[in-house]
Amino acid sequence: MSAGERSRVASTGPGEAERVELTVGPVAHGGHCVARLDGQVVFVRHALPGERVIAQITEVRRDFLRADAVTVLDASPDRVVPPCPWAGPDRCGGCDLQHVAPAAQRRWKTEVVREQLRRLAGLTPEQVAELDVRVEELSGGPLGWRSRVRYAVDAAGRAGLLKHRSHEVVPIDWCRIARPAIQELPVLTPSGRLWPDADLVEVVASSGGDVTVHGRRTTGVLGGGDLGEAAVPPSGGPTDGGAGRRNGAVDPTHGAGGPTDADGGPTDAAAPDGAGERVREVAVGRTWRLPPEAFWQVHPAAAETLAAAVLDLLAPRDGESAWDLYGGAGLFAAALADRVGPTGRITLVESAEPAVGAARDNLADLPQIEVVRASVGPALRRRRIVGPVDLVVLDPPRAGAGAEVVRAVAAATTRAVAYVACDPAAFARDARTFREAGWRLAALRGYDLFPMTQHVELVALLLPAES
Repeated sequence: MSAGERSRVASTGPGEAERVELTVGPVAHGGHCVARLDGQVVFVRHALPGERVIAQITEVRRDFLRADAVTVLDASPDRVVPPCPWAGPDRCGGCDLQHVAPAAQRRWKTEVVREQLRRLAGLTPEQVAELDVRVEELSGGPLGWRSRVRYAVDAAGRAGLLKHRSHEVVPIDWCRIARPAIQELPVLTPSGRLWPDADLVEVVASSGGDVTVHGRRTTGVLGGGDLGEAAVPPSGGPTDGGAGRRNGAVDPTHGAGGPTDADGGPTDAAAPDGAGERVREVAVGRTWRLPPEAFWQVHPAAAETLAAAVLDLLAPRDGESAWDLYGGAGLFAAALADRVGPTGRITLVESAEPAVGAARDNLADLPQIEVVRASVGPALRRRRIVGPVDLVVLDPPRAGAGAEVVRAVAAATTRAVAYVACDPAAFARDARTFREAGWRLAALRGYDLFPMTQHVELVALLLPAES
């Protein structure tokens, strides 16, 4: 390729770049690989390490470029044909890795975790190797697993998913990684369903057999989310978008009703007066009844897998005390309660109102659990919860717990911390803060809770260095 063909124009904007030939290097956090063009870093999506590709520059920054591989000249043996026709450059931005064989996806994520530990946690290559980190497959396969989907709605009222780093809605026919009960709903454009009064459609197919659909109006379509979907504003519950249910699906000609079970009949999850809609989730030997907007893991096997990992790593003892920070609806608190017994004490801290209400309702039979509605940082800083405490579970949002929370936990005279993380970079930064406070990363497990995407879930055990 000539020098003229390889030149870049500084004014080139996203989607208007020229094409260049690249030899693709290692994977990096964010669902892309790293290449270099005349010494400048290029983050390339839809590629694999070792490939030679023609890439289209999608964004020009002073320090780096972004690009999509649009033609593969020399393919990796790990490359496959994406199972979804909407996956690829300038299409749906939800699934970053559909071009990668499932086993290679897990190797990709494993290497991302290891690289973050070296770069951000400050671990040596020998320390990373000693952890023997690997990302494990969950049951169910790489497709048809996602139990919660948020669709964005375009100006024509069509529901779909967003392009990568864009507000543009792609009106897909159906989402291949969504649960079959979601795929069958007449929500998307092929069904003829439009959403003129909504800019976001939230769909849930719970492990208890309930299906709900809500259209809602927000302040605007926002980028983000695991599936390229619109992000949810921090306040306000979903509103009725005019979709009812019939035989487990949505009847677009009727108003909204309560959740349905697998046979189409009403469940006892809905309140008799129609208020307080609930969906059922089944985990750790309990049936949970939650508002559809309350957080719950989107992979059907995730709740059991993560709870089992936390218990295995912490090894709770009868009569111990524990904090469940960012505790949500109380999954980990319930799992811990069974181990610490009636003489134990668990404090769950959560700030989101739907989750707090769900925790109080679903854990009412466990008197050893106290639910505190508060943000974790202020709760620790203002001593709404105080140590010493035996065990801590940290399950923060994607941004991580942060230095303030980590330092407070490290100072709480606890014997062990289980850290559940959905972002390896944020986790690595917090792990470094733990290490600076005199703690060590004793164990780390990875789980492929989000096949076909770049995302990975981690469960870590952190111990005082002297233990």
